[in-house]
Amino acid sequence: MNSLLPNTTAVTVHQIARPADFPTIGHFRFVETPLPEPVPGTALVENLYWSVDPYHREMMDGEFALNAPLEGRTLGRVVASRDPGLLEGAVVFHRRGWRTHAVVGADEARVLPDLPGVPLSAHLGLLGGTGLTAYVALTRIASLREGDDVFVSGAAGGVGTAVGRFARLMGAGLLVGSTGSAAKATYLTEQVGYDKVFDYREGPVADLLARAAPDGVDVFVDNVGGDHLAAAVGALRERGRIVRVGTISQYNRPGTTPVDVDHADFVEKSLRMEGFLVRDHNDVQDELYAFAAPHLREGRLASDETIVVGFERIVEAFVSMLRGGNIGKMIVKAAQI
Repeated sequence: MNSLLPNTTAVTVHQIARPADFPTIGHFRFVETPLPEPVPGTALVENLYWSVDPYHREMMDGEFALNAPLEGRTLGRVVASRDPGLLEGAVVFHRRGWRTHAVVGADEARVLPDLPGVPLSAHLGLLGGTGLTAYVALTRIASLREGDDVFVSGAAGGVGTAVGRFARLMGAGLLVGSTGSAAKATYLTEQVGYDKVFDYREGPVADLLARAAPDGVDVFVDNVGGDHLAAAVGALRERGRIVRVGTISQYNRPGTTPVDVDHADFVEKSLRMEGFLVRDHNDVQDELYAFAAPHLREGRLASDETIVVGFERIVEAFVSMLRGGNIGKMIVKAAQI
C-alpha cells in the first residue's frame, strides 16, 4: 500500500428493503467498513464519479441482493495496485459503484483513454453507457439514415439528450421529443437541438405527437413504453423502426396494465421493433470515442448533466432522478474533486 491511499475506511450503500412503488431514502443504508486491501491481480480504486440510472429501480425488485453493496457505473482512481495492468494513478471505469472504494481486477475495469479537452464526467455520459446506448440505438438498431424523422420519449433524460444530440450530428430530419415539464421542453429545443417537444402531461400522447409530427416519423427511440409506444406505432411511416431502450413508465408501478398497441400496424406498415442491452455492444466503444470525442473537444457536442456533489447524496440523487429531477445524465461527484 502506498502514499496514494486517502484514509482507512470505506462506505458502501446497501438496499435493505424492496419498494412497493417509488423508492425512498429508507430503502437504503450507508455502511462503513475498513478500507479493503487489494490481493494479487487486483487494485484498490477510490471512486470519484457515480452514475445513477433508471435500470437500478428495476433491479431493486429482486436482482439486487438485500444488505449487500449495490453495483453501478463508476469512475475512480487506482490508489494501490497489485496488478500490472492497473497502474497506480490511472483513472478507470468499472461497475462496483455505490461505494467510496472498490477492489477490482483488470477484467472488471477499463483504463480510460487520454482525451484532452474532454471532461472526465463525459465517460459516464456521452462517452459511457448512456452515450453508448444512444449510439447503438441509432446506428445498430434503427440504422438511422440522413433525413429520417425521429421521435424520442423521455427526451430530457441521459439517453434522451444523447440521442437528440447524436441524431442531429448524424443528419436526422425532424427531431421530436416528449418530456414532463415546459421547462425541460424549452431546454431541449434551445440547448439540445430538438425541433419540437411536448409535455406529455398536457393531453393524450397520441394527440400531442400528431400535432408535433403531422406527417409521421421514421424512427422511435423509446425510453418510456406505455402510451408513448402505442402513440408511436400509430405515427410511424411505412418501414418505421422502434428501438426499445427502457420502460420507465412501469418501473414504479408494479402491476400496471399494459397499454394496448395496434399490432395490425406492424404488418400493414412493415414496422420493426427491437430492444437491446448495451452490455452486448461493448465492441462499439472505440467507435463511439472516435465519433463523439472530436465533437466534444471542438464544441459541436455538449454534455447534458445534472451534477450532485457528495457521495452521501447518492441515494437522494437516485430518488430525484426517478422523479424527473434531472436534465440529462444524473451524476454524483465526490466532494474532494
